[in-house]
Amino acid sequence: MLGSDVLLCFIFYSTLLILKMYIISIITGQVRLKKKAFANPEDAERHGGVQFCRTDPYVERCRRAHLNDMENIFPFLFLGAVYSMTGPSYAVARLHFLVFFLGRVLHSVAYLLALKAPTRSFAYIVAQVPCVSMAIQILMEVASFA
Repeated sequence: MLGSDVLLCFIFYSTLLILKMYIISIITGQVRLKKKAFANPEDAERHGGVQFCRTDPYVERCRRAHLNDMENIFPFLFLGAVYSMTGPSYAVARLHFLVFFLGRVLHSVAYLLALKAPTRSFAYIVAQVPCVSMAIQILMEVASFA
């Protein structure tokens, strides 16, 4: 009922990416609790007082990792969905989705653990390659209709 094998493969990796984003969000919340660094006064009051309405470098690192996910995963969701409709070969499509997924997982690990440069940049570039490839293939598919 969901369609082609390519679409099912895309749904699989997209769901894993969304779950990864939820995990980063949970990590951010847990780090806030551990560091007692809350963004809102009402949260700080609940956990010890307004003096805990403050920033923390590691909380901010977690937040940036989450924001970076949103900046990159949301476009992937669009590109992957449309790409899936262009009739690509399953093997090539799966490679695109897998490479993006692995690149984003490595990027998050590198961000959260503050791994030595250029690990995070490398992961970012690896994940962008399939997105650029999908975008080019989509444009080639629809260019004659523009």
